[in-house]
Amino acid sequence: MKNAKPNAAAARDHSHDAHAAGHAHAHEGDLHHEQAGHARSTPASAEAALALAEEYCRERGEKLTPIRRKVLELLLTSGRATKAYSLLDDMRQIHPGSAPPTVYRALDFLLSAGLVHKIESINAFAVCHDLTQCQHGILVVCQQCGNVTELHQPALREALVAQIENAGYRLAGDGIELKGLCSACQAAQAAGRGIHP
Repeated sequence: MKNAKPNAAAARDHSHDAHAAGHAHAHEGDLHHEQAGHARSTPASAEAALALAEEYCRERGEKLTPIRRKVLELLLTSGRATKAYSLLDDMRQIHPGSAPPTVYRALDFLLSAGLVHKIESINAFAVCHDLTQCQHGILVVCQQCGNVTELHQPALREALVAQIENAGYRLAGDGIELKGLCSACQAAQAAGRGIHP
């Protein structure tokens, strides 16, 4: 998302751990990044993130309706990119009458508000690493488990976009995704193959 108002920033400071649910964030100019791994968010961190999202929507003159809130909560607790039909299955366990348009409308709102990313390479959705200050980093997506790490390296992104434009292309959207295999899936794959040094 773009610029949050000061009271959302205060709420963000209060709920720092909620923002990393399923994502990693590298601070501007910093070459390190926190790896959230495959951990799901705790109920307390998910609640803090939901409260932050509600406040942000209120400041924008929008409403995080119960359905939108539930879809965002499902994404927060999954801890990784999740396909729309998996969200629909989860919603049907809570609200048996849920239909695909219900989930898609909620996802459309969450995307337009900048609370989630659409991960094009695996056709799934993931919560933005920072619910009110999305800077459109570079997303590294595990093609096996759906774990997403968001690298916030503005200089790297600008250089990459410049190279793309120099080649005569224009990006179709804000997202830049790199496909990969996360460390946990690499380890599982190595163990499954019985790789020996």
